[in-house]
Amino acid sequence: MLQHVPDLLTIEELAEARRLLASAAWVDGKVTAGTQAATVKNNQQLPENAQQMLALRQLVLVALNRSALFFTAALPSKILPPFFNRYSGEANHYGFHVDNAMRMLPNGSGYVRADVSATLFLSEPDEYEGGELIIEDTFGRHAVKLKAGSLVVYPSSSVHQVTAVTKGARVACFMFIQSMVRDAEKRRLLYDMDVSLMQLRHAVGETEAVVHLTGVYHNLLRRWAE
Repeated sequence: MLQHVPDLLTIEELAEARRLLASAAWVDGKVTAGTQAATVKNNQQLPENAQQMLALRQLVLVALNRSALFFTAALPSKILPPFFNRYSGEANHYGFHVDNAMRMLPNGSGYVRADVSATLFLSEPDEYEGGELIIEDTFGRHAVKLKAGSLVVYPSSSVHQVTAVTKGARVACFMFIQSMVRDAEKRRLLYDMDVSLMQLRHAVGETEAVVHLTGVYHNLLRRWAE
């Protein structure tokens, strides 16, 4: 399932993230790539020891934690501390790859299973040319290029790439999430049910049928969650 989360960041949060990244010292993006991905990865990344990293990560995690749409799409159990990358100049693309199933925590204390990947766009679409996130799934290829402050969530098992940025700079945050529900199809079914329930509550209120269906949703989540 591919899900857009529009305006995850407030205007103020986006401005602060861009301010912090304006003075960033970028390094080769291969520092977090697996063996296969490293052969096609050509971008820049904010290093772990960057002075801006803690503030940036806290800003993004606060935004994720208040987003009901992100929660219902990802059903997060663990979120690997977010990373930040840049595509520009000669370091301008990332070829087709699949994200590693297990991602080590930055402090080396353990692993997070990557069930769900997400990209938070921090550059406006008119600030760069190219740079589309191409995601392949059972329904074909999808090109994603969202306005700054918006997020896209998709299965980490998807084959995906970032096309070459031919002008300007594409700056983004990317992250990996271990979901409470490992199976992507089950997550999609729960998402569809939850969104429908929200629409029903808005249309008819907390009727007996809506309360019953809400119970079905939570009992399925209880059954499928790890």
